[in-house]
Amino acid sequence: MRPDWQQVLNKIIAMESEENLICLFELLLTEDERQAVAGRLRVFQLLLDGELSQRQIAADYEVSIATITRCSNYLKNMSPELRQRINQLLK
Repeated sequence: MRPDWQQVLNKIIAMESEENLICLFELLLTEDERQAVAGRLRVFQLLLDGELSQRQIAADYEVSIATITRCSNYLKNMSPELRQRINQLLK
C-alpha cells in the first residue's frame, strides 16, 4: 500500500478539536519530529520577517544552520505571490 498524503491532510482538516488534533499529531510524529516541525515553522517566520541573520536565528532559537539554509532556499525559489501568501499564513 502506498502512503497517501491527501488522506493525511484530510484527517488533519477533519479534526473537530484541538485535543483531537494534538492526539493525531502525537500518534503520527515523535517528540523530536514535532520539535523539528515547530522549529522549521519558526525559522520560516523569522526569515520572512527579515530582522535576524541566519546565524542569529541559529544561535537564538537553537536551530541548525542546515535547516535554516533549506528553509531560506525554499523561500528564494518560490514565486513572489506564493511567498506573500505564505507570509500571511504564518503571521
